[in-house]
Amino acid sequence: MDTDVNIKEYLDKDDALKRIGGNEGLYKKLLARFVDGDYLDVLCTALQSGDTEESARAAHTLKGVSANLSLIKIRDISMNLEQEIKNGADYAACLDELKQAFDVTLEIVAEIMN
Repeated sequence: MDTDVNIKEYLDKDDALKRIGGNEGLYKKLLARFVDGDYLDVLCTALQSGDTEESARAAHTLKGVSANLSLIKIRDISMNLEQEIKNGADYAACLDELKQAFDVTLEIVAEIMN
């Protein structure tokens, strides 16, 4: 992982552990479910199909899941993307930013899981 990355911009482990009563085993299990999930694929498929309602719903779901796990960067970008979709705005730059945040976050999560 890039040593210049500020992990706290992407993931707040302490906050997430507070949400689940400090249970680190449960946190790792939930992170594994996130990694195994297809949230980004579902979102991209909905966007490619042009289904605005499904796209906004997929962005909203990703926002909620990432918020619960305190995946800060993904949560924030998903929130912006959801609004851009609902407003009919050009979301391409936001989607690119989300994909990059996903890559970095997954690297951080992999380190936590080991």
